[in-house]
Order: sequence, then structure tokens, then C-alpha cells
Amino acid sequence: MEKIITINFPGGKRVSAQIGDRSIETDQSIESGGEGSAPEPFTLFLASLATCAGYYALQFCLSRNISTLGMSCKAAFSYDEQEHRYTSARIILTLPRNFPEKYRDAIVRAMDSCAVKKHLLQPPKFEITAG
Repeated sequence: MEKIITINFPGGKRVSAQIGDRSIETDQSIESGGEGSAPEPFTLFLASLATCAGYYALQFCLSRNISTLGMSCKAAFSYDEQEHRYTSARIILTLPRNFPEKYRDAIVRAMDSCAVKKHLLQPPKFEITAG
């Protein structure tokens, strides 16, 4: 099975991705010559890691009928100036006030099974062509 994403170039430094009936817009920052009208592609990549982990935490709570009121998630990415890349990521979950202590380790394990993270750990093979 393949997932097809169609990329369009609507002008300036904007790039959009069409996935089924949904569109994801990107742009470059003003500092990079764009209009800053949408997140940069790499920012969306980082956000996908955080939102994926957050989704797994949410699903964990929903499947156990645990309130998510007050729950939040934050991701901190450390950038190495010498390597010109992010070298570490921390995802910090703030648990709801009455979250059962017996599930603390389990929700962390659930977040750790995020599909985006799994693809980083075992990346797909890339083939890039032009025609």
C-alpha cells in the first residue's frame, strides 16, 4: 500500500502538500525569504513528533476513561550549532490533576511507541528522482 502526497508550489517560497482532501501549507520564515504565512516544513516535522506523542497520551487516557482536563504536552528540541542539527528531543507530559499513579509509567511507554518516532529509529529507504 502506498500513501501518495502531491506537492504544489503556490508562489513565493510556499509549498503545499495535498493528502487526499486535505491540504498542508508551508512557507519559509521572513528571515529565510518567505512570507512567514505558514510553518516551515521542518517545524511541521518537529511538531509531528510532539503531536504524535501527545496523541498516544490522549488515546491512553480515553481508552481508560481518564479525564484529560489539565493535561498538556511540551517538546523541547536541543540544537547543536556545530553539527547544524537537532541532537536531542525531550517530550514532557503534564498529567491531569487526578491521574492514577499506577498508570504513570504506562502512559510514558504509550507515548514512547509513537509511530513518528518509530520511523526515525528505523527510517524508510529514500529514492529521489526527477523526470
